[in-house]
Amino acid sequence: MKKILLNFVAVLAALTFLSGCVQEIPKKDNSKIQIFVSILPQKYFVERIAGDNADVFVMVKPGASPTTYEPNAEQMLKLATADLYFRIGVPFEEAWMKKLTEINPNMQIIDTRKNINLRKFNVLDFHLKEDNHNCEGNDPHIWLSPELVKIQAQTIFETIAGIDVKNRNFYQTNLKSFQLDLEILSQEIKNKLAVLDTDLFMVFHPAWGYFAYEFGLKQIAIEVEGKNPVAQELAEIIDFAKANNVKVIFVQEQFSALDATAIAEAIDGYIVYLNPLAEDYLNNLKQIAHTITAELKQ
Repeated sequence: MKKILLNFVAVLAALTFLSGCVQEIPKKDNSKIQIFVSILPQKYFVERIAGDNADVFVMVKPGASPTTYEPNAEQMLKLATADLYFRIGVPFEEAWMKKLTEINPNMQIIDTRKNINLRKFNVLDFHLKEDNHNCEGNDPHIWLSPELVKIQAQTIFETIAGIDVKNRNFYQTNLKSFQLDLEILSQEIKNKLAVLDTDLFMVFHPAWGYFAYEFGLKQIAIEVEGKNPVAQELAEIIDFAKANNVKVIFVQEQFSALDATAIAEAIDGYIVYLNPLAEDYLNNLKQIAHTITAELKQ
């Protein structure tokens, strides 16, 4: 927290120094809408709706974690003149959203979780029970379900069309095209995963709850509520994996793979990387479904 406050003070100092320049830049009637989002997939969503009528900036850069990310001074300066911010519920937003609002009180902050039934972090219990272990807090990974992205796209459309009414038909056409692509994607993934004989897949970070729910899978997570397993939990995970013939553990580059690698070695298995934060959303989810299918069929 001390580090965050120091960074915030530094950014405010920079903004104070440059505020005259920032305020003197008039916003032209025909200028593009300035939009910020938290993660790369959202950039793709917004651009599918807004086309070339918006400049879209991303807070969490490739390879960074949405859990611990801290905005830099350059991003804060751009935020000072932004029109919209589409938040999605990732952890860093909780620490920073109030501060971002203070920097730009005129910026609309839109929560794309609107109209979505959020789920708890549901992960298969390590004690070989059939019920789920419900953790504290809601799962923010709503972008990994194409069906939920359709809802997010509707919210993005309504917001952008609301401030740029003259181009509403353009945005609505883009929305319909994007939602159709999402329907096709969902069906392609269902067809791809239908060949599997198991519905279990082991992951390090429980990012895949909504994906699993939409496509009839069950994720077994090593990390729960941001905490790595203790020795007894590691033993239980290893026993579970052996009992269920689990040989692959899916990890992501934003988190350490040390515990996952140790478990993989203990079960004579291996780790495979999946990226839930890639900007090329449609192709990335297709590749993820292909990778999961290929690895679980072995």
